[in-house]
Amino acid sequence: MTSTADTTRRSPHWLLPEDCRLDDLLEVLADRARPGDYPHATRLERDVVVYETNALDGIRNDPSVRRDLLAELARALSDGPGIIVFEHAFAHDTVDRVTAAFDAMILEQDSAGTQSGDHFGKPGSNDRVWNALEKLAVADPEAFVDYYANDVVALAATAWLGPGYQVTSQVNVVNPGGAGQTVHRDYHLGFQSDEVCAHYPSHVHALSQVLTLQGAVAHCDMPVESGPTLYLPHSQKYAHGYVAYQRPEFQAYFVEHHVQLPLAKGDAVFFNPALFHAAGSNHSAGIRRMANLLQISSAFGRAMESVDRQRVVEAVFPALAASRAGGMSESGVANVVAASAEGYAFPTNLDRDQPIGGLAPPNQADVVLAALADGTRAAELHQRLETQGEARRTH
Repeated sequence: MTSTADTTRRSPHWLLPEDCRLDDLLEVLADRARPGDYPHATRLERDVVVYETNALDGIRNDPSVRRDLLAELARALSDGPGIIVFEHAFAHDTVDRVTAAFDAMILEQDSAGTQSGDHFGKPGSNDRVWNALEKLAVADPEAFVDYYANDVVALAATAWLGPGYQVTSQVNVVNPGGAGQTVHRDYHLGFQSDEVCAHYPSHVHALSQVLTLQGAVAHCDMPVESGPTLYLPHSQKYAHGYVAYQRPEFQAYFVEHHVQLPLAKGDAVFFNPALFHAAGSNHSAGIRRMANLLQISSAFGRAMESVDRQRVVEAVFPALAASRAGGMSESGVANVVAASAEGYAFPTNLDRDQPIGGLAPPNQADVVLAALADGTRAAELHQRLETQGEARRTH
């Protein structure tokens, strides 16, 4: 899943913003999908692998053939164009019932004056429901069961991540006239700045894209004028992508050369999180474009032991503050914080713990380092951590 272009000539172990070259991306994008590589697909459309779900019924139910299909899907997501579409993946009545539940959630947010932000789009231009998976389960358990019994979701998730995966869901509605997003890659490294990404070694850049699978279920017909998602097939294979996508020349190229496919209600699309993509602007007169965005995570993205990080932090904070005052180096202080505090902002409740001035909200380590810097006492740190912890809870 790395580029065939010489994109690491300066520093093989580090992928740096100053090493990004548009020509290297173009060399990667010269790849083309071959129909022979995807024998179960209905067609290739603008280099996107398209499957007719009903035609896969016998294959999906035969364990020996299903394995071949899983390998084919994984090949499309990794070494292929990085995106697959399943037509007619969800029955319309199932989609309509879940849509009604999502509409009720949005109406409730609007009534409460809640504005949900978007990582890569202008706040307020879209309607967004965070943690729609949990909210749907509580609001309409029967609809949840019918919806997530869908085998296409399991097929795609298992092909890319294997068993034990975890599903999360966010509803995104782009209203008529609503602005789309800027090009980006997705979680994990896609939610970090290029400066932060550059601190991670190159093998972690390759690892990030196999930790999650991105998906979307169309909850209405989405002609091109309504702004279905824009993609750049094969771009997931560009090694420097996480440190490149925010650069102007890459943004401009995406605007001019992206692929955009119309979707019908009930269609599902899945793509490698490293694929360059963006939600499109809605130029339609009356289509309220709703998609249920699925972010499915590997079972392996967790530590072996359960640790109460807040308890650890509060226990060592007085000793750490005293050592810092006694002359401990800032690097030594940072090392202690890294070993004791949670250094990653996710998972969190994005309704209440929203990013401010960046792509991710402050993490627990940020709170501890700030407390050390401003001379906060242990009791005040406890209150700050409690406030942060409360903001992260889902209810």
